Amino acid sequence: MSRRRAGVAGRSEFRRAVSDAEKSQRRQVILAAAKQVFSSGDFHAATMADIARAAGVSYGTLYWYFDSKDELFDALMDEQEAALRHSIDSALKDESVTDVESALQSSVRAVFDFFDADREASKLLFRDATAISERFTRHLLTIFDRFLGDLEYAVSDAQRKGMVRDAPPRVVAYAAASLIGQLAYRRLSTDDGLSSAEAAEFVVSLLLDGLRPR
Repeated sequence: MSRRRAGVAGRSEFRRAVSDAEKSQRRQVILAAAKQVFSSGDFHAATMADIARAAGVSYGTLYWYFDSKDELFDALMDEQEAALRHSIDSALKDESVTDVESALQSSVRAVFDFFDADREASKLLFRDATAISERFTRHLLTIFDRFLGDLEYAVSDAQRKGMVRDAPPRVVAYAAASLIGQLAYRRLSTDDGLSSAEAAEFVVSLLLDGLRPR
């Protein structure tokens, strides 16, 4: 369905966005609604009409911004990855980050803070990819692979400084990423009485105490 044909159908509860700022804001409203719909129910059963209702816009208006559910889903996953990476990058710019250990701790805390603050993102990104679609699987693998690359770089740096025992950096990074991911997922249902900072400190101390050369 073309944007022009779809755009004339129905009436939006909002007035038509005119300026670039208004269009950007409308797009964010739609993406937020899509995240809510995709994270709370059956991905395959979700429809553009469901998302339009959740966003408070007409079915036709939705197609002025996205041509299909797949395009909308791709945009949502790209946004979630960018938001997570921004959270980590911002944490690494903090003045308290002075060495490898503090960088790791800040990064892990940023991950926990991100998912603690946005439970819908957690429900979306921690869903069983194989039960949804190959498209979803590809997105998650891309996100995980980039996060793994960041950890691998940190591990290599720590190994050069003698902080971490000699082992394939990718393997060490994978083990660390798995631990971080599982704890972030667990925090969906319980925080175990730990703040994000305490949980991050536990993870990093556990990793480094187990990896320091003996």
